Amino acid sequence: MRKHLPWLASLVVLTGCEERDRLTFPSNEPGGDDLGPVTVIDNPSEDTTLTEGAPFVLSGRAVDATGIDTVYFDVAGGGVNFSPLSGGGQETVRFGLLISTLGNRGQTITVTAHAVDLHDNQGGVAIRRLTIE
Repeated sequence: MRKHLPWLASLVVLTGCEERDRLTFPSNEPGGDDLGPVTVIDNPSEDTTLTEGAPFVLSGRAVDATGIDTVYFDVAGGGVNFSPLSGGGQETVRFGLLISTLGNRGQTITVTAHAVDLHDNQGGVAIRRLTIE
C-alpha cells in the first residue's frame, strides 16, 4: 500500500484542480436587490393613432423600492429628443413627454422609456408607437 501512496496523493491533487462553479451569496446591502425598476407608459395605454395638429402628452412612471436614479427616453421619428430625468432616489418617478403631431402626418413615432435604480440595475423597456394621421 505504501508504494501506491504517492500515486494516490497525486491523483487527489489533480482532481482538485478542475474548474468548479463558485458559490454566490445574496447582497447584504439593506434594501438591495438585483431587480431593475418597472417602467410603465400609462397614456396611451397601448399603441395608438393620433390626429395631426394637436400636441399630445405621453405619460408614465418608473417604480423601484430601492429608489430611481435616472429615467431614460428614446424617440424615433417626430424630430424630438428628451434628456434623461433624474429620479433623486424616489421610489416612484412620474413623467410626461410633450409630443408634437404638427407636420408629422403619415409618420409613426416610437417612444421607449426605461429606468435605472440606485444600485445600477436597469429595468425593462416600455414602448409605445404613435401613428399620426
